[in-house]
Amino acid sequence: MLFLTLLCFSFFSSVQSDLQLGFYSKTCPKAEQLIQEFVKQHISNAPSLAAPLLRMHFHDCFVRGCDASVLINSTSNNPSEKTANPNLTLRGFDFIDRVKSLVENECPGVVSCADVLALTARDAVGVIGGPFWQVPTGRRDGVISNQSEANSQIPAPTFNFTQLQNSFANKGLNLTDLVLLSGAHTIGIAHCSSFSNRLYNFTGKGDQDPSLDSEYASNLKQNKCKSINDNTTIVEMDPGSFLTFDLGYYKLLLKRRGLFQSDAALTTNNGTKSSIIALVDSPLSTFLGEFALAMEKMGRIDVKTGSSGEIRKHCAVVNS
Repeated sequence: MLFLTLLCFSFFSSVQSDLQLGFYSKTCPKAEQLIQEFVKQHISNAPSLAAPLLRMHFHDCFVRGCDASVLINSTSNNPSEKTANPNLTLRGFDFIDRVKSLVENECPGVVSCADVLALTARDAVGVIGGPFWQVPTGRRDGVISNQSEANSQIPAPTFNFTQLQNSFANKGLNLTDLVLLSGAHTIGIAHCSSFSNRLYNFTGKGDQDPSLDSEYASNLKQNKCKSINDNTTIVEMDPGSFLTFDLGYYKLLLKRRGLFQSDAALTTNNGTKSSIIALVDSPLSTFLGEFALAMEKMGRIDVKTGSSGEIRKHCAVVNS
């Protein structure tokens, strides 16, 4: 049922934009191959970069759609999305710039930064053994990047279920998408500051979040996040297999060992919890296939096509 639901949504969303597979087949026929080969060469040596690139794509799509606005630098009178709190821990901007330079040298002014980011994220996940998904291309780049929009529109790790549901619904995504896209945390890492309140000051009284497994919480306090003020230590979201796209994240949720409040929130709703149980009880291929469909759907959020936006020469600055 999850598969059919996503298949239907993928179909309907596909008619809402002018994206198409092989959009650059005539204008820059080597583009996708160049990107894929570069990503394979470098992510093989730095597999931990796959998750940040996937996260960057997600954060981009949730603010003004998938238009590479997350890549734009701030100016003297405009703090950009890069400076928003959720994006301060993003990394991989230099990598995207290198990929963009590669395709610019091949076909100047043809391939958008938005498509470069979407393709790079997909290919990076593939290199570490994750799922492959279709990336129709033809996105154009936005010219506006606003810090406050990113702060208000990117789902926070402290969100409860209702906040998550509303955040995703605002982008045309449903609860099935929420469960599946959250599964990307199987390759994620988190800074202690994103969840330390659950360990030390959940309700402002120096208490611990009762929904977090107490043994796991104690382990985190003793070995990882030793203080509520720790802003630098990182923790694997799927300990032991954080470089492997598997079902470990969902299994941890059912053991009350999700790091974020937003992770734990997925088990507070009967529908999403049932979906998680179904995924855990199914072959890994089920999750991989459905995640792929959810990613394709996410990659279509509010895309700019045709004459909207521009094709940036450099991803960090709008064209003059």
